[in-house]
Amino acid sequence: MSEAGVDNSKKVGLELSKVLADTFTIYQKTHGYHWNVVGPNFRGLHLLLEEQYNEIWTSIDEIAERIRALGQTAPMGSDAFGNLTSIKDGDPAASAQDMLKDLAKDHATVVATLKAAVKASEDAGDVSTADLCTTRLTAHEKHLWMIKASLQG
Repeated sequence: MSEAGVDNSKKVGLELSKVLADTFTIYQKTHGYHWNVVGPNFRGLHLLLEEQYNEIWTSIDEIAERIRALGQTAPMGSDAFGNLTSIKDGDPAASAQDMLKDLAKDHATVVATLKAAVKASEDAGDVSTADLCTTRLTAHEKHLWMIKASLQG
């Protein structure tokens, strides 16, 4: 691989590592909110959050394996993820509305991170990573839409 190819692979790997960190962090937060949500809409929100964290969980391994396929080391552990993500821990005592608002903000963050990874992948001619990120982008936009719809009314 040429030096430019290695540099591009490292750039894509870094952007994908940020995606992995955001994905793992939002997975943990969504799962925690699933455990702790209360209120008159408990059942519906409990199920919505379970559906979302399960979907997010299934993507984590695929993202990490793509990083490895690029010849990079996949980040692991709370310190590594904490250094790569801008998503903060949630408040388990927050109201259901505040939990949803927090998750909406976080899904918007993941969407932005994914868009940056798509751009880096396309710039590098890495269609496989661009495809993976586009698929994840679609999933997070759907999660965001469902959360926003749950906030209305």
